[in-house]
Amino acid sequence: MSSPAIEKALWDEIEYSREKGEALNVKHRSYAGDVWFRFRHKPASLVGLAIIAVIMLFAIFGPMLTPHTYEKQELSFVNIPPRLDIFAMGDAYVYVSRNLKPIHVAEDGTLIAALPRIEEDVSRKVTTYDFYGDPIAVDWGERPPILIGPDGERVEDSVTVHNKIYILGTDKLGRDLLTRLMIGARISLLVAFVAAFTNLIIGILYGGISAYIGGNTDNVMMRIVDVISTIPLTLYVILIMVMLPRDSGIMSIIIALGSVYWVNMARVVRGQILTLKEQDYVHGAKIMGTSTWRILTTHLIPNAMGPIIVTVTMLIPSAIFIEAFMSFIGLGVSPPMASWGTMCNDALEALRTNPYQLFAPSLAICLTMFGFNFVGDGLRDALDPKLRGR
Repeated sequence: MSSPAIEKALWDEIEYSREKGEALNVKHRSYAGDVWFRFRHKPASLVGLAIIAVIMLFAIFGPMLTPHTYEKQELSFVNIPPRLDIFAMGDAYVYVSRNLKPIHVAEDGTLIAALPRIEEDVSRKVTTYDFYGDPIAVDWGERPPILIGPDGERVEDSVTVHNKIYILGTDKLGRDLLTRLMIGARISLLVAFVAAFTNLIIGILYGGISAYIGGNTDNVMMRIVDVISTIPLTLYVILIMVMLPRDSGIMSIIIALGSVYWVNMARVVRGQILTLKEQDYVHGAKIMGTSTWRILTTHLIPNAMGPIIVTVTMLIPSAIFIEAFMSFIGLGVSPPMASWGTMCNDALEALRTNPYQLFAPSLAICLTMFGFNFVGDGLRDALDPKLRGR
């Protein structure tokens, strides 16, 4: 056992000071830094943020990189899927579409031209086409249809390739689905952000004034909110859009959502202001003669921004879904403008034969809603003062 003298020699005596004694061996962070620290330590929140960033880049820059437009129709390439089963006919390749029309295709999947029809024998259920001077036929009496070469023999050899011209395929009018998906993302995000901004302004002002003034003013203002809330939001939006001019397009959706979408925000802000207005710093501001507007904008609303931001992030995916639903039932944007809702509606007609047309817009809607919900959950936890320092 070592002696106390030896043990003391192993340690260096440091000079004590009150400042060093009160110092904590932790990394101090600002409020914003603390929020970001907790937010980035939730994997789901970062995934949601990445999804939103990708969709925004897809919507903003995507249409600039594609050679197609959302309204251009190629009737020769109707209902062409993203993957093609092409048949080899010597050095050439032919794809038979779901509409039983043969299309000349390059080996790498590039669409070249639709073959002209020569004649159709309804009794034999055979249609003959001109393949650059040689007749080929499609026997549509069989399931699946049979391609017959110039020598009258059945063509068996096929290979699956990706569509090089239309990556996600085409719709019933030969329009590029990828380009329409990009434009639909623009429409959905524009409606969502404009509706959220309108909801933010009206909801904060309405709820803040109602809670701060209180009394009969609060009762009257909240009864108006209750009356609006008794009508289902979707029905209210439909009624407003029916009253607006049909050719107003996307503006009708924005006006409809902006006129009623602020109700939930007003309630959230009112609940926060009712709690905050009893704090000592608010009473001190009143004693100093600070105006009501300055107290609201300087003291109360900034301290309620946490729940407000979370509510906005939760309302954005709801607005996207409402816009898609309105467009789906025919009350949204006017043709030929693309929207995720109109794309889903168009895809229903050929759901059995061309399911890929419904897959792309429905997946985009799901991913967008998941992304904003993940971000909203992360912000809710990150802005919670009870979790500060964890």
